[in-house]
Amino acid sequence: MYCTNCAAPLSNGLSYCNRCGASLKEKGRSTSTTAITAFLTAITALGVIGMGIMLGGSLVLRKEAGLAQELVAFFMLLVFTITAITEISLVRQLSRLLDTSRVPRPLTSATPASHELRAAPGEPIGSVTENTTRTLEYAHRERN
Repeated sequence: MYCTNCAAPLSNGLSYCNRCGASLKEKGRSTSTTAITAFLTAITALGVIGMGIMLGGSLVLRKEAGLAQELVAFFMLLVFTITAITEISLVRQLSRLLDTSRVPRPLTSATPASHELRAAPGEPIGSVTENTTRTLEYAHRERN
């Protein structure tokens, strides 16, 4: 397999090219479908379970416990509010997951690559210590 941007050979399992940094992921698919399915399942299950608790609990409180209608209505309001807040937060998380404008893109260099960066991997690269040693050499000065 080769990079579509720089034609460098690639090994399997990479997300970015080692040479040019281009993304190797598919362009159209940025989020995993398992996460989306999990969020949709959680939203649906929470809605159904919340309604079941609200209706079942109100029937039990009214018939078995013999509580007043105001307390049963307060219980229903409380369960509905908790369920609604949780549902809204899950829907917000799902919308953030689906929003592709917030996905970070790999940065491209504003300056062209220098000759050392464009060199093929087999070519030798100049030594850093060679220049440092030359800088630190004793300079002979003649006295007047």
